[in-house]
Amino acid sequence: MRMRRKKHLEERLCACEDIIISMYGEDKNFITGVEKKEYIDLEKLFGNNNPLYLEIGCGKGKFAAELARKNPDKNILAVEKESNVIVCAAELAQEQNLKNLKFLLGPAELLPKFLKNDSVDRIYLNFSCPFPKKRYASHRLTHQSFLNIYKGIMKQGAEIHQKTDNPRFFEFSIEQLSQSGFALKNVTFDLYSTDFEDNIPTEYEERFISQGLNIYRLEAYLNTEE
Repeated sequence: MRMRRKKHLEERLCACEDIIISMYGEDKNFITGVEKKEYIDLEKLFGNNNPLYLEIGCGKGKFAAELARKNPDKNILAVEKESNVIVCAAELAQEQNLKNLKFLLGPAELLPKFLKNDSVDRIYLNFSCPFPKKRYASHRLTHQSFLNIYKGIMKQGAEIHQKTDNPRFFEFSIEQLSQSGFALKNVTFDLYSTDFEDNIPTEYEERFISQGLNIYRLEAYLNTEE
């Protein structure tokens, strides 16, 4: 069901314009849209050269805000394609005065247009839509087409951290990552039965845990030994 447009959305977005960068442009074709680069000056945006963490699909921003709060020495760039949602995340960042948290409004397909190669130290994929029907597999954020995008913008030694409540999506992700040259570590099929201490729950995660669902988690890095 489509989310109802928030009241005063444009005014609220304008109030956050200093921390939201829109990736939407005139060219709606992802393939041709990324050809003309508009690289973000990350040092100017954040005021430093700290490592960059990227969350793709930040929702209302609970995870990104907590990540930024716990890691003041990291720059957090949170991506969300729905303006109706990202405005809540941006307002949360403003309320908490999180100077190391900024936002990109738009789809992950456009990331190579705005982020240079070898610029990202870590990518978070938290409870991405699993698109359960096979014909929509290419829309999954761990599909090979997206992994190729991530490869380009990730620094050497960078990692992808994924969490999901969907076992089939998790299996698909493991398969795609492995086929795309990633090695896996810290893979768990029940996060809350482990002693992992640094977990930051998302809004969805808290709901799933209350329903007794397992949380699946992995870390992936490019296998340079092959």
